[in-house]
Amino acid sequence: MNAEKSYVGRFAPSPTGALHAGSLVAALASWLDARAQRGRWLVRIEDTDGPRCVPGADREILRQLDVLRLRPDEPPVWQSQRQALYQQALDGLVQRGLAYPCGCTRRDIEVALSAQGHEHQRHEERVYPGTCRDGLHGKPARAWRLRCGTEDAPTRIDWQDRRLGPQRQDLTHAVGDFVLKRADGCWAYQLAVVVDDAQQGITHVVRGEDLADNTPRQIWLQRQLQAPLPAYLHLPLVLDARGEKLSKQHGAPPLALDDPLAALRTAGQALQLPGVDAGDVDTWLTRATEAWARRWVDAR
Repeated sequence: MNAEKSYVGRFAPSPTGALHAGSLVAALASWLDARAQRGRWLVRIEDTDGPRCVPGADREILRQLDVLRLRPDEPPVWQSQRQALYQQALDGLVQRGLAYPCGCTRRDIEVALSAQGHEHQRHEERVYPGTCRDGLHGKPARAWRLRCGTEDAPTRIDWQDRRLGPQRQDLTHAVGDFVLKRADGCWAYQLAVVVDDAQQGITHVVRGEDLADNTPRQIWLQRQLQAPLPAYLHLPLVLDARGEKLSKQHGAPPLALDDPLAALRTAGQALQLPGVDAGDVDTWLTRATEAWARRWVDAR
């Protein structure tokens, strides 16, 4: 692949609040990777989960990126304006027998798993037991799920991460048939991100390591939709003083941008970019791009 001609990367924040130090690291990494490979960099606002979105947060995120000179090469897009694309993808999967309606509540799933001897542990994935695979049995449809193999023919996903190396997941036993459209009518992250990446021609995904576990699901869905598979780079997370992921959920404060250069320097340190310094933002970004290329592009 000629990266100079075909590279397309993206930063896809959820507007649940302004950017914080952790999300700046993700934004900067994806921007640097695109610039280091002379590619295009896009911004997508992932606002399908309406109840969690904060009014005005999308505009604030775009303002913050602009102050930091992290400017997309095309106008940003909003997932909330792309509902028809997601419905078209789901309809196609249903017509081909790859997706089906599910009437299970969270409680139904827990009861079914408990009956099979599986007690749920904190932070553990609830593996869907396949209750509605052969029909709703009189229950109303709540969600839509994607089929992920069977006991006799499990779906195993092998993939290569640019930092983590070879990865493997038995999707059938680790996750089960996963949700494409939720019971509340919201589109699931997995479907929206795969459809958007394919429609926007995304070739490279750079994001936090906490999302690595989602990658096998997305690869499986990409295969079912006959969509291209991007290259993935999952980076170490920025942690708070308690060792938790720095996030809005854990109270991370909005990014202070009274000194954009200082914010970028801090993010560069988190990305372990050696010897990068400058007296202004544009020069710093140029030197950071060179350092990123030496570490993540030229060294491959």
